[in-house]
Amino acid sequence: QVQLVESGGGLVQAGGSLRLSCAASGRAFSAYTVGWFRQAPGKEREFVAAIGWSTGSTHYGDSVKGRFTISRDNAKNTVYLQMISLKPEDTAVYYCAARKMRPLTTTLSTYDDWGQGTQVTVSS
Repeated sequence: QVQLVESGGGLVQAGGSLRLSCAASGRAFSAYTVGWFRQAPGKEREFVAAIGWSTGSTHYGDSVKGRFTISRDNAKNTVYLQMISLKPEDTAVYYCAARKMRPLTTTLSTYDDWGQGTQVTVSS
């Protein structure tokens, strides 16, 4: 099990940028596939992006392709989500999640460990 803490959320105008961080406790964070998900009010939690544990491969949800970039710094036990060209519809609570030594997946239920979330609000 790994403890995850998200940070970097806030209020930004449409077209602006934010970088979210997901910091993990413990060692061997490099052995975890990490995903970002988001949940807007009244909507289901949806997949945003993920990065694999072994190859560092990445995958993005269709609504964020070309605007969001996921990356990791294993030395810092941190995964980042760089968000540019933000839109009001990106407003949500953003969560990071991890699964140990298993392939990248977009399926929410397959992730074992979750952070508490960080709020992102994009004003028009």
